[in-house]
Amino acid sequence: MASVVSFHHYICHLDLSSLPRVVKIYSGVYFQGSVYEVSGSECCLSTGDLIKIVDVQLQNITCKNVNDGHTFELPLNFKGLFEPSQDPPHRKPKKLFPSANSLSRASYKQKLYTLQEILQSEALWQKRLKCAEIGSSEFEIYPVYKVEAIMHYRNDVVKINSMLDVEVIDITEESQHIHFIKPLMLSQVLTMDKVLPVEAEVLGAPVSPPVFQSDWMSYLYKGCRIHIHNQASSWKILATSRKSKGHTGHFLISSNYKGRFRQCPRQFSSTSELVPALATTKKLQVVVTKDYESSDDDFPLLSIGDRLELQTLVRARSPSATDTLVCYRDNGDEDKELIHLPLFLEAGFVEDVRDKRKYTLAEAVEHLRLPCEVKLVSGDGAFDVLSTVSVLTLEAQIKEDFFTASLANEPGLTFEIPPKWLDISLFFTGRPVRATPPSNIPSVEELTESFYYDLLKQLPNNAAAPPRPPKRMNSTLEKRHQKTTEGKTAGETFKRQFSTSQNSRFLGPKSRSASHLPLINPNEYTIEYRPEKLQTPTIPCKPTAFHDDSDHDYEEINEEVKGIVHKMGRASIKH
Repeated sequence: MASVVSFHHYICHLDLSSLPRVVKIYSGVYFQGSVYEVSGSECCLSTGDLIKIVDVQLQNITCKNVNDGHTFELPLNFKGLFEPSQDPPHRKPKKLFPSANSLSRASYKQKLYTLQEILQSEALWQKRLKCAEIGSSEFEIYPVYKVEAIMHYRNDVVKINSMLDVEVIDITEESQHIHFIKPLMLSQVLTMDKVLPVEAEVLGAPVSPPVFQSDWMSYLYKGCRIHIHNQASSWKILATSRKSKGHTGHFLISSNYKGRFRQCPRQFSSTSELVPALATTKKLQVVVTKDYESSDDDFPLLSIGDRLELQTLVRARSPSATDTLVCYRDNGDEDKELIHLPLFLEAGFVEDVRDKRKYTLAEAVEHLRLPCEVKLVSGDGAFDVLSTVSVLTLEAQIKEDFFTASLANEPGLTFEIPPKWLDISLFFTGRPVRATPPSNIPSVEELTESFYYDLLKQLPNNAAAPPRPPKRMNSTLEKRHQKTTEGKTAGETFKRQFSTSQNSRFLGPKSRSASHLPLINPNEYTIEYRPEKLQTPTIPCKPTAFHDDSDHDYEEINEEVKGIVHKMGRASIKH
């Protein structure tokens, strides 16, 4: 059995021609395990861990002065020559008079060695050395190596310093059957050539939120083995079912779906919603579902049942004008009336669909502009998820990479897994997989609601924003008139309050009660009377809307004004 040695001792005595070698961590600094920085990240080396050494490279050389203990590094290309010392590493005390044997050893000329020759000989680099290029003292050298190794559950080759303070034992002969696991992400398999089909074992469940509401999602746990057969090349359609009893379903339909659809009429609540619909089709015919009576003589009246054929959008030439939709109204007997509808018209419309054709999914994408509403006419087999859905909204076409996979223990349970949305950690087991891919792949997958909205954020939004309804001129004039009225009211209120406050000074607190004062507006300033002290009126800030052409300054009251106010007060007391 191999002996337990330090990791540095093992590397220094390792025969590089025997690589790769497998060692087991026997003990470290801590009782259970040791944490070290390996390749720039922390790596835990617990007792019993296996390391497969694949390469050893000299990193630096530490030189120590035996006399004073000073250490320094020697460059790897050092050209000096070393002379091994005859004294053992632990020398005995020197005698005062040398013997004959010592004189003969001193007169014997030693052989000189280069640095590379010293490192290649274990007997030499363990001795004390002399080097004239460094100094007259004796030195000890300590080589430090960079070890490249493979560890369990590590994606890349790790680089370990040979000075790692752990003890190891060589188990290369006993570990011929051990397979070192190299973890991979499912998305990395996309970049590999000629690896499929392959069997893989899941190392960890997906950390992202659930994507599909399918049974096979629950099997993707740690230790589950799956067979990855090939990379699927089909495109998908993102679809949503119409609300039924408060429930909305979101689906991903494969291009291999065998069901058939029929076009459904679209519904619109205003003329502004008709503009983007008109841009996606060559001919748009609608039926009015809500009466509309305009107060403007320039726009026509609409009644329930009117048939309109939309032509084009006419932009207004001036800011005061309104954008309009040019339509033909069918009055029967081939009598068509040309009308203009404003964009802010709030009425109900439903598309007049006369297409009774049954489309496949590929034909619906080709002939019907997405997004569109379709009705499922015939499903895809007895286990079709869409069999309980009547109306679907085909929203967008998705081109994403998928893997066709199945469970190793249940080959009949097949599914398509997207690496971008469901990136799981796994490793290849090396076991054989059948060459023929399965054929019973589900063509419809139901999405979770949370992932559906995340997917919408990732999709490009090519739809044009609906036109903004223009401002009505009458409403603008009303706002201006209201602002002018408020300005005049504020000015008149200011005058009345000022006059009342001046009267209160000369009339005294007992002349009139505060309850008998007329309240012009609840939001205006009111004067509070207190019997203890006459209140000095406070002049409020001059309103910006109040304009007065007089030159009076209400902060300074001249004698003439005081006389007039005094006469008015006496007249009110007599009455």
